[in-house]
Amino acid sequence: MSIKKVTKAVFPVAGMGTRFLPATKSVPKEILSLVDRPLVQYAIDEARAAGIEEFIFVTSRGKSALEDYFDVSPTLEASLKASGKDELLDILNSTNMDDGKIAYVRQHRALGLGHAVWCARRLIGDEPFAVMLPDDVITGDVPCLKQMVQAYEKTGGNIVAAMEVPVEATKSYGILDVSEDNGSTVRVKGMVEKPKSNPPSNLAVIGRYILTPSVLDTLDKKETGAGGEIQLTDAIAREIETKNNVYGFRFKGERYDCGSKAGFLQATVAFGLARDDLRDEFSQFLNDVVSSSKTAQ
Repeated sequence: MSIKKVTKAVFPVAGMGTRFLPATKSVPKEILSLVDRPLVQYAIDEARAAGIEEFIFVTSRGKSALEDYFDVSPTLEASLKASGKDELLDILNSTNMDDGKIAYVRQHRALGLGHAVWCARRLIGDEPFAVMLPDDVITGDVPCLKQMVQAYEKTGGNIVAAMEVPVEATKSYGILDVSEDNGSTVRVKGMVEKPKSNPPSNLAVIGRYILTPSVLDTLDKKETGAGGEIQLTDAIAREIETKNNVYGFRFKGERYDCGSKAGFLQATVAFGLARDDLRDEFSQFLNDVVSSSKTAQ
């Protein structure tokens, strides 16, 4: 059986970003910047590197700035061109999306991640698709989703990105119950959403998925799970029960939880130090801060 190529990605960005208030009162969380690029740009670049051709954003009221970000800006482009700022012009143009490549659908009610994905069902159609949560920013020599696509081309089915977390942290994640461990890829026999005790493993699901369209059939039933929401993990668990075709994938890279303030700050430091044009000045500043802190103590 041939495996269909993954060319569509869904970006659920309808959340209100309450953990970042008051900043997110008027600015969508997804365009808060790490150094000089918004969170969503990192996700878009990762998707492009994986061969994604169609980008589907599930948005909500108040996200117009997010939509405008991917539009052309003729006035700004003309100004940069007239000023001879070709390097900045190239950077600006790299954020534009070709006509017809990007689409937006509304999630009118916050009914969970599964519901957000379901909202995009008509644009997904009968094709495998990726789901990317921009809050999870992942660095690596090979972009995370590209690693997953390469694994998917061998396994087919559904693949969820997974990473090992401390046992005490498993209560904050969806946790995989593994039936077969082949190193980077594991076959999954169950998923437990935020176990309060006795987690089946310490392999946590994070915000990257490659899913089959049959997941949408389960979501179409609109059955609620944890928190009274329509959970994506419940629909994936149904795939385990009926088809036994769910895999966890241990990606190679570093993941930053930019949905939390601490994770966002950690990512800012890491990305700042990774920049050749910022590293020396920034690292000196951090050393001075540490020295001052030790002196104060």
